[in-house]
Amino acid sequence: MRIVRYQYRNEAPRYGWVLDEQVGPMEGSPFGEYRRMKAEIPLEEVRLLAPCQPSKIVCVGRNYAEHAREHEAEVPKVPLIFLKPPSSVIGPGETILLPPQSRQVEHEAELVVVIGKRGRHITPETAREYILGYTVGNDVTARDLQRSDGQWTRAKGFDTFCAFGPWIDTEFDPSDALVTCRVSGQPRQMASTRDMVFDVNTLIAFVSSVMTLEPGDLLFTGTPAGVGILKDGDEVVCEIEGLGRLVNPVRAEVK
Repeated sequence: MRIVRYQYRNEAPRYGWVLDEQVGPMEGSPFGEYRRMKAEIPLEEVRLLAPCQPSKIVCVGRNYAEHAREHEAEVPKVPLIFLKPPSSVIGPGETILLPPQSRQVEHEAELVVVIGKRGRHITPETAREYILGYTVGNDVTARDLQRSDGQWTRAKGFDTFCAFGPWIDTEFDPSDALVTCRVSGQPRQMASTRDMVFDVNTLIAFVSSVMTLEPGDLLFTGTPAGVGILKDGDEVVCEIEGLGRLVNPVRAEVK
């Protein structure tokens, strides 16, 4: 099932599901009890929003060896994690804003795990029980600030720097899917999820040994090599084979 958050005409945002390019409302929450209504609204007539509202966004750095090498960094021996604030979230079609503080904002296409239920000290063997599904993400990064600050909060935390969508796929297999990124039609990134240093189950076990995971939380699993600069007027397309496409325009922020 593909779960969306959407807005139809002047109605309030709500959860729904997609079937054959049609959207159906969902009564209740996909993180609890719900009932699916008939899918009869054309997908093209709704505005898709970020498909959930996370309490936190946990990200993994250097989880593809080639990406670590392109930054002349060592591959971590244990997962390297950091956080993005919920205020950085945008959905499909929303604009990534280039802040005036940075001269080197870059894209990072990633597989994103959506947590389905509360958990702490989860084992790799039981991790799947805590996953609602998967979506496509773009961990936008001010690379110059990442280097100058020495820690990553500012570089990763600007408003609009956490794009994800277009939906949550509850049946997606993350073991071997192609992750790609194109910027204004130019190919930038391409690798398989099988190239991750730490797989999804290992990451969930590691993160939950540190902090409690809540329904709707996101786990960005790392980006492949090929990250590059975004400029005013670009359109960035992050795509994962069998999962979906996330498209966002890029504009310079105007104060």
